[in-house]
Amino acid sequence: MLKRLDKIRFRGHKRDEFLDLAESPNASDTECGDEIPVKIPRTSPRDNEELRDPAGPGTIIMASGVQDFNRTESDRLNEIKGHLEIALLEKHFLQEELRKLREETNAETLRQELEKERQRRLELEQKVHEVLKARAEEVPAAQQPAKPQPQANGTDKRSHTVCSRLQKWFYDKFGEYVEDFRFQPEENTVETEEPLSARRLTENMRRLKRGAKPVTNFVKNLSALSDWYSIYTSAIAFIIYMNAVWHGWAIPMFLFLAILRLSLNYLIARGWRIQWSIVPEVSEPMEPPKEDLTVSEKFQLVLDVAQKAQNLFGKMADILEKIKNLFMWVQPEITQKLYITLWAAFIASCFLPYRIIGLAMGLYAGIKFFLIDFIFKRCPRLRAKYDTPYIIWTSLPTDPQLKERSNATVSRRLQTAASRSYVGSSAPAGINKDEDSSRFHTTKRGNFHEVFNLSENERPLAVCENGWRCCLINRDRKMPTDYIRNGILYVTENYLCFESSKSGSSKRNKVIKLTDITDIQKYKVLSVLPGSGMGIAVSTLSTQKPLVFGAMVHRDEAFETIFNQYVKITSASSNTES
Repeated sequence: MLKRLDKIRFRGHKRDEFLDLAESPNASDTECGDEIPVKIPRTSPRDNEELRDPAGPGTIIMASGVQDFNRTESDRLNEIKGHLEIALLEKHFLQEELRKLREETNAETLRQELEKERQRRLELEQKVHEVLKARAEEVPAAQQPAKPQPQANGTDKRSHTVCSRLQKWFYDKFGEYVEDFRFQPEENTVETEEPLSARRLTENMRRLKRGAKPVTNFVKNLSALSDWYSIYTSAIAFIIYMNAVWHGWAIPMFLFLAILRLSLNYLIARGWRIQWSIVPEVSEPMEPPKEDLTVSEKFQLVLDVAQKAQNLFGKMADILEKIKNLFMWVQPEITQKLYITLWAAFIASCFLPYRIIGLAMGLYAGIKFFLIDFIFKRCPRLRAKYDTPYIIWTSLPTDPQLKERSNATVSRRLQTAASRSYVGSSAPAGINKDEDSSRFHTTKRGNFHEVFNLSENERPLAVCENGWRCCLINRDRKMPTDYIRNGILYVTENYLCFESSKSGSSKRNKVIKLTDITDIQKYKVLSVLPGSGMGIAVSTLSTQKPLVFGAMVHRDEAFETIFNQYVKITSASSNTES
């Protein structure tokens, strides 16, 4: 900076390098308006002759003096002009340097950091002085020679030295750990959430799949043992397990299997090719990760992840809600069985030795896993009647099912006595209470058969008991209000029913007989959407263009249900006609 100012000053003394005021960077009309140099006209010989006084030569000397005076004034004005230009340039350069310094360095933060470092240095110096002082006090006490004193004073001093040595030894051994137990305020670190990225999403999906693969393979092998997929393997496992339980070696056997599994994993990590599995592994083709995804691929990826997350969270919520309802006496007859079982187990644990209890539990688990479950899986009707854990688990309701049941009971209570008597008289004797109550399946508008003007036997299938949310696109209509309708789609044994959600009247609802359908296929509502779309196109005899049920999240499930029921009804009708 000083060198630059010296250069500017050096240039300022040279007259030829001065800038004009009009070319100065910070010059303005107000600053230099009064400093305009006066141009002195050159005097010609003719003018000199006119200035001469005919009276004598004194007039010539006077004229020359006036001319010299005018020249000195012009030189002074030029010198002042140069100084002003130098001052303006210095001001300009100083402002630029100040601005750069302010941008490059932040003096306030540097000062604060310097103060913090000074405080830390002072604290460290204080701690070092304290430690050195303590050690200096301990060393002379240890090196001081023992003086001949009475017996009592010698024992006191000896005990004092022993205590100091113990303290020193304890501090040397455990001082580092004691320092760790000093209470300090915990630093609350806020985790920064990573922004949404299609590439990161696909990578996390693959990581989750690879991480869950050992667990899924283990579950598959257990189910294969229970299903007797390999007869020899299941028989050997059953004999070994029952023998280990009978001799009280069940826990050592499981520990040995865990050690064996770790040993095999070590050999695999060292490069050995060891693959042992009851169920043969199916190698799935791994798609290479794409660097750049299109908009449609990103949209399809988000839909797939959302569907998987929805189904996973739904299953987890069902399990947790069933366990909660089991312990909260929501179904008293089911919880009562658990209550009696726990009391029986408690009494048996108080009076029977643990070896007998462990033997009984191990034998029951082996027989249940290898034999009873195999029989129940092969005979579903037998399982539905005698498999008590399965019956209890399937009959436990979730919170949405409890809400639907409460709504159904409220709607049934609001019915008139005449309708109750009519239903009681028309119901056949061979139908149980569950089937009778399922006849009055309720929708958001009321009873199902009343909303769609169908018979009481028509009710939604078990798969679509709550229906599928979608929008009906009727391409035969030209009005925007009739072209697209939002609602819920149901499938019964003979009909395809669509309930509109915008109007309370039944005119906007749609009922299609399955036998009137000519074609069913998956449909893409917009060509921009990825994949095969999220719609189902249904063609009938009464419509020129197919009806499209679009924006369905569970499109594949709905399509399979509708198509299977359609094939079932058409085949049954063709058999009756033939």
